[in-house]
Amino acid sequence: MVSSSKMAYHKYEPAWLILEDGTVYEGRSLGSGGTAVGEVVFTTGMTGYQETLTDPSYFGQIVAQTFPLIGNYGVNDTDRESGRVWLKGYIIREWCYEPSNFRSKSTLGEYLEQHNVVGIYDIDTRALTRKIREHGVMNGAVTTEYPDDAGAFLKSLKGFVISDAVRSVSDKKPSFHKAEVSKYHVALMDYGYKSNILRSLNELGCDVTVMPWDSDKAAIEKVDPDGIMLSNGPGDPNENKKIINNLKEILKTDLPVLGICLGHQIMALAFGCSTQKLKYGHRGANQPVMDSEKRRIFVTSQNHGFAVIKESVTEDIGKISHYNVNDGSCEGIKYKRPGTFSVQFHPEACAGPHDTRYLFDRFIESMEKKNAVE
Repeated sequence: MVSSSKMAYHKYEPAWLILEDGTVYEGRSLGSGGTAVGEVVFTTGMTGYQETLTDPSYFGQIVAQTFPLIGNYGVNDTDRESGRVWLKGYIIREWCYEPSNFRSKSTLGEYLEQHNVVGIYDIDTRALTRKIREHGVMNGAVTTEYPDDAGAFLKSLKGFVISDAVRSVSDKKPSFHKAEVSKYHVALMDYGYKSNILRSLNELGCDVTVMPWDSDKAAIEKVDPDGIMLSNGPGDPNENKKIINNLKEILKTDLPVLGICLGHQIMALAFGCSTQKLKYGHRGANQPVMDSEKRRIFVTSQNHGFAVIKESVTEDIGKISHYNVNDGSCEGIKYKRPGTFSVQFHPEACAGPHDTRYLFDRFIESMEKKNAVE
């Protein structure tokens, strides 16, 4: 139960969302006081708000939840995707400040305060979402301190850029995570990986060595894996020149490689393809994706603002294996290099009734084939 004093603070303290085009939404404070500047995006997930808060792919962003009621099952110790909250600010319509769930350890407001995240609630998130869909993502600020000089503040918002994102979220040293029954060894390139990727690999019998973002071919060969997984992560994939150059050398080995989300984009760039920024991205647990080989649509979980340009995937590189049913964008590539493929969505997230964990099975099969030849 939340104390009456804390409820009163969150219920009546004013807060504002200010967009770079001058639009202002007035609401109430949730979490810490102060000002948070970032790129304003929306996600359509009906549940999983704790996973959203702790997903490193949201680094540098202010996230709006389109589902109107958030916080009803509180926050617990197990539903996080990393050890901290990475997003800059948080926007919701209605905050449930008295959660009812046996797993709950604290309220959403307390969790945001603990991690020094500035949030706002009681604003029209439907109007905000429609604005972003029409005009595209834009910079903004969530603040409990309305600026005295609005003109100068808007100018500063327009100058905000997310930079050095992968370096900021990646572990600095390798770490080893043993499976209960060890069959294979996977090097997980940490561009901002979600914990469920690591758990999924362990459950499939894979020991995992998490490798820092800038690990090169020599570092990979030193840990001697059976395969490589390129993780999700934040920011513009084109910013990661060092990663792309390292990956070009790593791909000269015969190790199977699976890329997920940012890993999918970076691998495409390493092969000579191109990427582009989407108008408002794909964020949520209800993105329909067609598997071109299976001729079957899967409901997927996604969180990205960039995509591989379809026309840049030429026949000598590979072929598009998945595409987004809503906008036709590239959602997966099967490369000519043996045992090498990537997807834009999260196969470990189990978003639909027929989830896409089969891609992990395909990765396992690639390592089996490589070991059989050796």
